[in-house]
Amino acid sequence: MTEPVRLSKRVVEIAGCSRSEAEQYVQGGWVRVDGVVVEEPQFKVTDQRVELDPEARLEPAEPAPLVLHKPAGLPSAEAIALATPAHRWDEDPSGWRVHKRHFAHQAAALPLEDAASGLLVLSQDGRVLRRLAEDAAKLEQEFIVDVEGELAPYGWNRLSHGTSFDGWPVAPFKVSWQSEQRLRFAIKGVRPGLLQYLCNEVGLHALSLRRIRLGRIPLSKMPPGQWRYLPPSERF
Repeated sequence: MTEPVRLSKRVVEIAGCSRSEAEQYVQGGWVRVDGVVVEEPQFKVTDQRVELDPEARLEPAEPAPLVLHKPAGLPSAEAIALATPAHRWDEDPSGWRVHKRHFAHQAAALPLEDAASGLLVLSQDGRVLRRLAEDAAKLEQEFIVDVEGELAPYGWNRLSHGTSFDGWPVAPFKVSWQSEQRLRFAIKGVRPGLLQYLCNEVGLHALSLRRIRLGRIPLSKMPPGQWRYLPPSERF
């Protein structure tokens, strides 16, 4: 039996490339061992059949941002665990190939409250996370809020013309009825409890919250618990 060697070393032998290029091929999902894609350069092989995809391209391992539909009742930090190949949305329009490296060290940007559902952005890039946190006050978010109760007299005028929350003024926002028991908010500077507070102030009780847009990024029709890639062409 052949002495075990690193997969990247075997790729060097069959492709005539450098070690760093071999590692990029492996991490890019272009190498199969006995017909199965292996993405770990340190994987040990002996007599197995190692193949480099004829369409293999040398590409840097860029961070992969994701858009996840967080289910209600699940903390944002725990919802990250849904970012696995099995939960990818079948209608993901990005066309990106799935790699194991895409799911390591993901973190949530602008987390949702535990009880809320909807659009959650995940990123491996600390720069993206910091930028979104810094832009939170000026980034418009769109929520659908199911409510119960009866709107107080003059409540709509009070709701739509601004108020304060925790001693701070609430930036002007748009609110409209989507149905008899459903409100749509387009609002900036969202903080935990803000939407519930706004509803309570006018005699309504918020039953559920769902974020359907963050900046210019929409949730679309993606089902709860599924995710899609967020390519660079989509900007907040």
